[in-house]
Amino acid sequence: MSRRNILRLSAKQVAIFTARVAHDRIGDMQAVLFDMDGTLVDSEKLWDISLTALYQHHGGRLTPEVRLSMVGGSAEDTIRTVYTDLGLELDPAAMAESDRWLHSRTAELFDGGLPWCDGARELLEALAAEGTPMALVTNTQRALTDRALNSIGHQYFSATVCGDEVPRGKPAPDAYKRAAKLLDLSPELCLAIEDSVTGTAAAEGAGCPVLVVPNDVAVPRGPRRRHISSLADVGVADLRRVFGELSSEFGERTA
Repeated sequence: MSRRNILRLSAKQVAIFTARVAHDRIGDMQAVLFDMDGTLVDSEKLWDISLTALYQHHGGRLTPEVRLSMVGGSAEDTIRTVYTDLGLELDPAAMAESDRWLHSRTAELFDGGLPWCDGARELLEALAAEGTPMALVTNTQRALTDRALNSIGHQYFSATVCGDEVPRGKPAPDAYKRAAKLLDLSPELCLAIEDSVTGTAAAEGAGCPVLVVPNDVAVPRGPRRRHISSLADVGVADLRRVFGELSSEFGERTA
């Protein structure tokens, strides 16, 4: 519609037209924000190895229940969980040393290569081919993330945000808000892809609709999220469809 024709409309008609344009923009996926561990690469199994070794160093045993509670958590929360579970004093210096040891051991494992989650690499390639901006949003610290990106590929992402680069890691929304800002977009225009409870909460808290691909831990359902079992055979059109449905449904609920 031309500007001349808009000027001939009544104020009510202009308001309706403007609302429709805004709705169309909201329903159009502008970027995809990916979690890393458990979403793109099955690195949680490598964390299992290093965490088990840390427990053994302190004379303890990592139980499946406690390990599951750590999935998607920040480095600080993980070490706090380890020390609390082992009954160790929460001494900041000792915890910092354990954190350094854990990340050093995990980095060695990462350097051996990271296994892709089903369909993840193909989806990155498809998004890159059509020029859709992507960001990596992870609770993993920068030094270790960069080691992981040597396997995943730095070239896919216009921005990367790590847990030690924001005031609060997931489940706080800080990392997702920062990623959207780096892409010069509103979070509402970005589809987040997550595998964990904490990551999904972080993305939702920032305002992103979320595609949930659970890995090791069940993620509750919600109005601002869709669940699928795997990224295998998921294409860009599927992402746009999910994004449009979530944006439309959320808009109807808040209208």
